[in-house]
Amino acid sequence: MPIQGFFRRELSRPGPRSELPETDDRMKITLKEFTVLADYIQQVTGIALDQSKTYLVETRLSKLAEELKCTSFSELHLKVRADAGGTLASKIIDAITTKETLWFRDNSTFALLQHKILPELMDRRFSGAGNPGKGAIRIWSAACSTGQEVYSLAMVIREMLPDWSRYNIKILGTDIANEAIARASYGQYQKFEMERGLPPDRLAKYFVPVNGNAYKVKDELRAMATFRQHNLMAPSFATLGRFDLVLCRNVAIYFAPEDKAKLFLKIAQILEPDGYLIIGSTESLLGTSEAFEPKRHLNAVFYQLKNQNSPRGPVR
Repeated sequence: MPIQGFFRRELSRPGPRSELPETDDRMKITLKEFTVLADYIQQVTGIALDQSKTYLVETRLSKLAEELKCTSFSELHLKVRADAGGTLASKIIDAITTKETLWFRDNSTFALLQHKILPELMDRRFSGAGNPGKGAIRIWSAACSTGQEVYSLAMVIREMLPDWSRYNIKILGTDIANEAIARASYGQYQKFEMERGLPPDRLAKYFVPVNGNAYKVKDELRAMATFRQHNLMAPSFATLGRFDLVLCRNVAIYFAPEDKAKLFLKIAQILEPDGYLIIGSTESLLGTSEAFEPKRHLNAVFYQLKNQNSPRGPVR
């Protein structure tokens, strides 16, 4: 199971030990223990952690080690390995990852979706001769974290298609972390989370206040999305079905090169021949995947399959 959607800022920077008081009595991790745990985390999550992340691993896993009454990180590793049910592996993932996400993250991406990709898909899928409005569009938000990207997409689609319920548009959000998927599915966010990229007019239009300091997604927006746990390190994505649009942003930059190449090969296998792939604005598939070619619209880059001549498979 890869770290998908949560490691954003904290995994990209080591935390200095000097920030802690000298009286910190947290269990310390040895270099050997870090190496063993880092190898395990990469196997389970796809994320490659170098020694600069030693402090991060120590601080994130020490509480779990204490809960399990482990006297060392080696003992924690042994207990996780021995847990055939995978419960402890899930706790490792939840502990090591960070819920770092925004509403409408990267304005150029959402301008690209609103003015280029979604109109083209709607035209091709819903304007077929003799069968107007009877097609379908399937969108996958990979590593969706707690759901902000999914609901941002849903808002854009609703505003493009006021009578959206007449159309078969499905958005799937997946993440490795069960905790994240549970939160995304519930669709409730604290006030400070709503202030991270969500315009006030959309807040008023698509959310209802609850408990004085939180907001919940309105039912009509929630109905547009489905959430499920999914591992980007799975050998195949075939069980997800096929997609017209895949967003896999700011995730693969943390993968080892070979895992990154495998990820985009699997995405290519489930993308419709005329479909679209969007990755992070600072990412590139150069040297990673030969299946895709980059294309530009205004200030944004998107990817399509090089060979678009194969018959379009059924949308499930």
